[in-house]
Amino acid sequence: MTELVLSLVTFALVATISPGGATTLATASGAQFGFVRSLPLLGGIAVGLASLIGVVVGGVGSVLVNWPQLQLWLRLVGSAYLLWLAWTIARLGSPKSKPGGARPMGFSTGLLMLWTNPKAWTMAAGAAGAYASLSDNPFGLALLISAVFGAAAALSLTLWCTCGAWLARALKTETQWRAVNLVLALALVGSIIPMWR
Repeated sequence: MTELVLSLVTFALVATISPGGATTLATASGAQFGFVRSLPLLGGIAVGLASLIGVVVGGVGSVLVNWPQLQLWLRLVGSAYLLWLAWTIARLGSPKSKPGGARPMGFSTGLLMLWTNPKAWTMAAGAAGAYASLSDNPFGLALLISAVFGAAAALSLTLWCTCGAWLARALKTETQWRAVNLVLALALVGSIIPMWR
């Protein structure tokens, strides 16, 4: 049982720290707004992942797997939302370029980003299947796997956001900021590709 729990923790850490839409968003927010102002977004992403995994492990994931039309709509909505987020990031300049300053993305942005991300649904379904033997109680299993993934996401997003904040210290000119924002936006667009494979 201990080996299975360690396997779950490892899986959660690898899945949440690997580059993707959420990590790109955390990096961009850290660069633009710093760590503290990015906390609502990071919280939304972590809670979004934990709640999504809880719902999937609790049994709703089987509806998605057995209903291909829902999968298509989830891909379409998720892709459109990620494209909108990428467009938002690409249009940003340096944090000092706007007199009033831009507002950081909030909790609901992170939550919605996770719930419309087919990659997150697939990862949740994989975790539900792989670690079902950890508990006979579906509620207890959902709670355990949700907690592990929520904590792993919080740690991973903190690292990515901190890297973004460090990156911001190196950027001096408006051209550098625009280039980094464009690269982060393109990375977010690139995270859509695996959804359609």
